[in-house]
Amino acid sequence: MSTRELLILTGMSGAGRSTVAHALEDLGWYVVDNLPPAILPELASQTGGSDFASVAVVVDVRGGKFFDDLSASLNTLREKKVPFRTLFLDASDQVLVARFESTRRPHPLQANDRIVDGIARERTKLDELRAQADIVIDSSNLNVHQLEKRIAEIFSPGSLSAIRINVLSFGFKYGIPVDADLLLDARFIPNPHWVPELRPLTGLDEKVFSTVLASDGVEEFIKSYVSVVMQMVPGYLREGKRFVTIAVGCTGGKHRSVSVAREIARQLSEYSSTVEISAHATHRDVGRE
Repeated sequence: MSTRELLILTGMSGAGRSTVAHALEDLGWYVVDNLPPAILPELASQTGGSDFASVAVVVDVRGGKFFDDLSASLNTLREKKVPFRTLFLDASDQVLVARFESTRRPHPLQANDRIVDGIARERTKLDELRAQADIVIDSSNLNVHQLEKRIAEIFSPGSLSAIRINVLSFGFKYGIPVDADLLLDARFIPNPHWVPELRPLTGLDEKVFSTVLASDGVEEFIKSYVSVVMQMVPGYLREGKRFVTIAVGCTGGKHRSVSVAREIARQLSEYSSTVEISAHATHRDVGRE
């Protein structure tokens, strides 16, 4: 990794910070775990001549009262013009409860109450930080290997000179992805679910894919949408945002959203631009019905 970067890794307890930290180490990052936030500016200056090109700092509520210094430390970094990004890991309350129960460990803010009470306190404490994060990853539906793959896609060598776009299909009935930067509703397209021979298939099958794209106005719509996204890309890069998630939804996340996500990713990858773009489609809810 030839380009230096400072990454602040934080988020909800149980959302996968340890997995992400290990994945970053595998990519050549120097990872500092559970650092008191007040030391962040000093660390940034001390690692200036380090052999490690990039440094990731794990900061979370385990630091107790020290965690409250995080906002001030981030402001200090900004005042000193130290470039950094913030990665926030999240997951649904239901998933977090299940993970804590499976490990039989208490939540850091649980005290003598229930796990859900600790989670609620943590969400309140992290609400502003999440809103300001450069990257938000929802690990609710990701296993360890899928989360590691997502990290590799975002932070592999060359990620600072390009923008990476994940076009994520989903079903509205399973909930809107919390890590979506842009949201697209594909329910205006005729639903292949009502065509008997297409119902058991998905948007990964060419019959469904070609049927969805052949619907009136769909190809023109996708072309226009891709053009709009490309107009946003220079602004994203100026603001230091190099990973974007476009969530494309339909009712069940099986036919329309999958097909549209595939085509958007293809067109973004082939778009003629001076900016290096890496786009791929992932499908959250295929196989759930």
